[in-house]
Amino acid sequence: MPRLQEIRANLVDRLQEAKEQGWLGEVAAIETTMAAATQKLEAMRERATQPSTVHLGMPDIRRDTGRSSADAETAFPTGPKLRG
Repeated sequence: MPRLQEIRANLVDRLQEAKEQGWLGEVAAIETTMAAATQKLEAMRERATQPSTVHLGMPDIRRDTGRSSADAETAFPTGPKLRG
């Protein structure tokens, strides 16, 4: 954010010079760039006020994969079954 603030401040100086020199195309381009920089700074400030962590909860692996433990045994047998 500090770098973007610095860039925007530089654009203000460049805009002043472009207006003084009558560089209309440059004025329009700088104004467009300044508007984008201002919008980005506002978004960054807004984001900075929001919490930075999100609680996602604990996943339920069986539910999330759609398999039960019986399905897993069929898909991935562990070896011969002992009878007796």
